[in-house]
Amino acid sequence: MATATEISTETIPFNMVKLCLFIVDAFTDRLFHGNPAGVCFPESWPADALMQNIAAENNLSETAFAVPEGRAFGIRWFTPRTEVDLCGHATLAAAHVLFEHLGHPGSEIIFNTRRMGRLVAGRGREGITLDFPADKLRKARAPQGLVLGLGRRPVGTWKGRTDFLALFRSQREIEELDPDFSALLGVNARGIIATAQGDSSDFVSRFFGPRVGVNEDPVTGSAHTTLAVFWAGRLGKSELLAVQLSRRQGRLACRLADDRVMITGRARTYLVGDILVPADGAGDARAQQPQARRAKQ
Repeated sequence: MATATEISTETIPFNMVKLCLFIVDAFTDRLFHGNPAGVCFPESWPADALMQNIAAENNLSETAFAVPEGRAFGIRWFTPRTEVDLCGHATLAAAHVLFEHLGHPGSEIIFNTRRMGRLVAGRGREGITLDFPADKLRKARAPQGLVLGLGRRPVGTWKGRTDFLALFRSQREIEELDPDFSALLGVNARGIIATAQGDSSDFVSRFFGPRVGVNEDPVTGSAHTTLAVFWAGRLGKSELLAVQLSRRQGRLACRLADDRVMITGRARTYLVGDILVPADGAGDARAQQPQARRAKQ
């Protein structure tokens, strides 16, 4: 019987194509920590339904798809349930793959998004830095579902572009949260950020997003476009060290620069392989395969 490494393209059904899939642990320098993201690099956009199905099958908090656009890349992100406007850890994962596996020249990558403008990922000594738009916050009344879902009333509540931010008194309170996700489903937001000042970092957080199919996200880069703005104002400093207190945990260095937030983190590759997807709707997936095979050598 043939082993997995001996299976040739002749065994692939005529109505299927191979698409290379990377899984990367983002915002960590240790495998099995941080936030795992799927990343695919087709030569043109697959059908939306296929990208959503791949994300659901991966069952990771996000899967990113990046397509060449001249010297830049278009990028889109899907949770197992829906497409989202912005994702930090999957962008970091995509940049990591381009730098470390696919031979991207130079130290900067431009990603074009559908709704969030141009994003930049730069490689430096401390890791990969994401240049993201800063969020804008307004004081808000805590929805009943947020209080019920978190099991306690926060000190204060703010609303950003897509998420609620709930402030608590201590890191211990954040650690002890045991959310009722069915109650949080009723909150009209992408997610709920629970945060407090950290014991050994500037701030800590957890992120709950059952409405988009992610009960608790291990490390949420995009939430730090909200958190950095909030804590920079509260602590009176623009450079901040953050820890996200999920079971896998993650560390992020944030810097607020006018209307941008620079988020720096590291990443580790966990998996490089091929998935078989229906040819109908796959776009030019075949064209990406030789490059992906070189990446595995």
